[in-house]
Amino acid sequence: MKKGLVGSITLIIIMGVVAFIGFKCTTRVPAGYNAVQYDINGGIKEKTLEQGWHFTSPTITTTLYTTGLEQSYLTSEKKGDSPNDDSFQVPTKDGKQVTVSLEFSYYFDKNRLAEIFTRFKGKSGEEVKESFIKDKIKSWSREVTEQYPVTDLFGGKIAEINRELDVHLRNKFEPYGIIIDTVNITDTIVDDETKAAIQKKVNAQQEQELAEIEAKTAKINAEKEKEVALIAAEKDKETAQINAEQEVIKAQGKAEAKIIAAEAEAEANKKIADSLTDDLIEKIKYERWNGEMPMVQGSSGTIIDMSDLTTETE
Repeated sequence: MKKGLVGSITLIIIMGVVAFIGFKCTTRVPAGYNAVQYDINGGIKEKTLEQGWHFTSPTITTTLYTTGLEQSYLTSEKKGDSPNDDSFQVPTKDGKQVTVSLEFSYYFDKNRLAEIFTRFKGKSGEEVKESFIKDKIKSWSREVTEQYPVTDLFGGKIAEINRELDVHLRNKFEPYGIIIDTVNITDTIVDDETKAAIQKKVNAQQEQELAEIEAKTAKINAEKEKEVALIAAEKDKETAQINAEQEVIKAQGKAEAKIIAAEAEAEANKKIADSLTDDLIEKIKYERWNGEMPMVQGSSGTIIDMSDLTTETE
């Protein structure tokens, strides 16, 4: 009886030890992460563990680093990994201080995880983010904002500033094996005096832009009116030219008609003249004579009857 009880207890102990060892020798790596293996007997192993379940030696500990894109926040509101007010102040070119909220995404270079593990003395990716990445984001962002006046952080140049932050922070973190994907300033806060000055400048810019738009509109309208006038003048010119050409054509037609008529009449007269002979002329005279002798008026005004002279002569 006692032997059976002892055996049962021994079996339970053995199963517990096996379960404990199994638990200690099993490592789960979540999706989007890699784990660095550190053996207390041999140091860092070259090969990292990818996502999934893995059996490892009890002498090995693993440290997780995100190798998938991870979003992080430094905002005034509670958001993501920013449970409190994590907004921070940045300087501007004109000496103002602006409070900004910022979001960024990052991941660790999976080919340099052993180096990262050593550099940060075994800290996990999460610990590196909280103790190093966020602090450097704040510090190195200031190197960019101090090149811009305060109005640019509120105006149309915020997109340009964000692009410059992307490049600047990516270059700064790259030597540490940390890849910055995107950086965006999402909110800006200034004191009331600065806000009033910014608003005044914005209003002046808007008024200037409105005046420029109105001037451009007036210029466009004037150019349109000028264009319409030129088109109308060109049309009138073309109409006058067409009318003049038509008059010229008419005049030429009339002149040509007269020339043709004159030529025809001259031709007809020439033909008539060519057809007249002495006999024909005498014949025409004879046919047209009424049988009476002509009367001739002398220089003294007396009229001489040619028939009488004819009679006397006979």
